[in-house]
Amino acid sequence: MGYLKELLPKMAQYRLTKTGLSQPGKPINLTFSVTNVCQSRCRTCNIWEIYQNEPEKRSEELTLEEIEKIFKSMGHIYIFNVSGGEPFLRPDFVEVIELACRYLKPGIIHIPTNAIAEKQIISKTKKIIHLLREKYPSTRLTIKPSLDHIDERHDDIRGVPGNFDKVMSLFECLKSLKSEFSNLHVELGTVISRWNVNDIEEIASFITKLDPESYRNEIAEQRSEMLNTDNQITPNAEEYKQAIDFFVSQIRSNMKNKIFFHKITNAFRLEYYNLAIKILNESKQVIPCYAGISNAHMTPYGDIWACCTLGYEKSMGNLRDYNYDFLWLWNSEQAKEVRKYIHDKNCFCPMANQMYSNILLHPTSLARVLYKIFT
Repeated sequence: MGYLKELLPKMAQYRLTKTGLSQPGKPINLTFSVTNVCQSRCRTCNIWEIYQNEPEKRSEELTLEEIEKIFKSMGHIYIFNVSGGEPFLRPDFVEVIELACRYLKPGIIHIPTNAIAEKQIISKTKKIIHLLREKYPSTRLTIKPSLDHIDERHDDIRGVPGNFDKVMSLFECLKSLKSEFSNLHVELGTVISRWNVNDIEEIASFITKLDPESYRNEIAEQRSEMLNTDNQITPNAEEYKQAIDFFVSQIRSNMKNKIFFHKITNAFRLEYYNLAIKILNESKQVIPCYAGISNAHMTPYGDIWACCTLGYEKSMGNLRDYNYDFLWLWNSEQAKEVRKYIHDKNCFCPMANQMYSNILLHPTSLARVLYKIFT
């Protein structure tokens, strides 16, 4: 209820911002790519090439002191999404999470992982759990190992032999940590690409037997952030629809047996799938996009983006040029130009993280979500 009281006035402000009648205020959702270091060699992402081609660029990542200044300038963010690279490879990752809790006070922290550095991941997760249990017990921590196929087919997509076995081992270890922190939620996630789109029923059936608390999937996209804009990685609309139809039938058949929180998340997913298919079919924004208003993305170097799809091509600016003052950059002319670009529908994408916010701010879509929850 506290979140709802906080969100309602923000929703009104965001809609006014969309029409140019108000300043954006603070976003409710921040994604922070904490590092671009990554051991994976995914078919869907070339982010690992950054430091292979420019090893000196690693020294340009934000320091802990810089991150503290930025978070202090932002204030409360409800959802803190971590991204990378592989987040757990950042040496001071636990300290980054501590700063986020101290200044952003998120209700949800979401961390994906490729599961390769299993010992590091478990060690740092235990430290994060200890931090949350002692100081921020109401914060929900979600950790999501990525699983794009079964056995060596996962390894082939992710480019690392033995990766599948590490995902399985890490998943079981993370589940065992729930006894230490009840607000730990262990998920699994699949990126649906042209390399697995025809096998989704097999993959999903396998994952369902593993009994994760949640199973997320998103479509592989060409994103500036991932240096993959020249790669044909996205399934076509018909392939994606066939894959998604299986998820939809599963969610609908289990909806009545879910607790209320999971009913909410599942209802949003059903609406997201519907809109993602429309976007692929129509190649346009099918509902207004609030990227750069409700959501923000920060790179390891302090760039602020409206979203990672536009990324480097349409940056709102770099926080080092704004004395680490997020709101100064967020209200800059450059930021306004990016918002206008999005408002004028010059871009479109089915990025899940942003689409959930868009659904929340679109009355018709939100009405469909509410109908699914209560019927």
